[in-house]
Amino acid sequence: MTKRSSTQRSTTKTTATAPVLGTRALNRATLARQLLLRRSPLSAEAAVEHLLGLQAQNVKPPYYALAARLDGFAPEQLSTLMAEREVVRIVTMRSTIHTHTADDCLTLRPLVQPARDRELTNFRKGLVGVDLDRLAALARELVESEPRTMKQLREALLAEWPDADPQALGIAARCRLPLVQVTPRGLWGQSGQVALTTAEHWLGRPAAEAPAPDGVVLRYLAAFGPASVKDMQTWAGLTRLREAFERLRPRLLTFRDENGVELFDLPDAPRPDADTPAPPRFLPEFDNLLLSHADRTRVVPPEYWGRSWVGNIAYCTFLVDGFLAGVWKQAEDALVVEPFGKLTRAQREDVVREGERMLETMQPKASYGIRFGTVLP
Repeated sequence: MTKRSSTQRSTTKTTATAPVLGTRALNRATLARQLLLRRSPLSAEAAVEHLLGLQAQNVKPPYYALAARLDGFAPEQLSTLMAEREVVRIVTMRSTIHTHTADDCLTLRPLVQPARDRELTNFRKGLVGVDLDRLAALARELVESEPRTMKQLREALLAEWPDADPQALGIAARCRLPLVQVTPRGLWGQSGQVALTTAEHWLGRPAAEAPAPDGVVLRYLAAFGPASVKDMQTWAGLTRLREAFERLRPRLLTFRDENGVELFDLPDAPRPDADTPAPPRFLPEFDNLLLSHADRTRVVPPEYWGRSWVGNIAYCTFLVDGFLAGVWKQAEDALVVEPFGKLTRAQREDVVREGERMLETMQPKASYGIRFGTVLP
């Protein structure tokens, strides 16, 4: 039998005696950190920083994410930040596109670089004979001379390595370099194909050294806590973060969830009462709230797991009483709300009011009705 160290025994004992946070308590705490329990007076830039970025696989989701969270938000606020290069679109956590502040772009991308390096091993068959350092240098030269589409970048790299897989070459460039999507891509009400350059070139300053994860752990807890080590690893797409949590343990509070999993939290972070009212909220597809924990039952009821997406396609969702309650879409003449289960009359009225508010914020000059669609099976 393997002997456990005194530290391991102490940690196990501490976890066993830590207070339990039930699902509703975790829900309310997470909603408060995510600015979804009450709308925040923060600026758009401050909110993007607090939330450690916003999921941005498509152009519109970051705008709708802030509309659900901020008091007085208008899409032009985020669009102006992007036009002025105060925020950018870049692949970071979980190899997905996020909207980050310029500062976070230059620090969080180096933090997750080990995960991007590991990602490349999935494409090694298509990169036989390719010198990755040379590829990175050539790709940097190409995109910094002028922004390139991924198709243009692949074609240029294929001329250098004609036997390689074109897709693998493009992914190698994306993994090795911090490539940002230049405007007008990402601007509200404008269109533009994805064109890429390096973050350093676009922002006019060098990237930082990869930070120690400790500071990011504290920020993650401020935005997503209380949370387990595995929760943060899921959010970041990183492994081996236990050591950082252990270094920070003296500065943190510890709890347990209902399954006995240890949760860490900041001492002064909000943990509202489990019965605190949680108004309905309309969220975009791939919202941070639904993707940033290993255990998502704090937001997603088990019976609704898997119902907000099909394959790689995610639906826009809405919350009732703080939990996932259904999906929504915008038809030509109406906002269509499709609940997973029955809503009370009061809940339906609250959902309609929130839907009207969202439409007024995002499309003030348009006229849409709100109707409830068929309840999804």
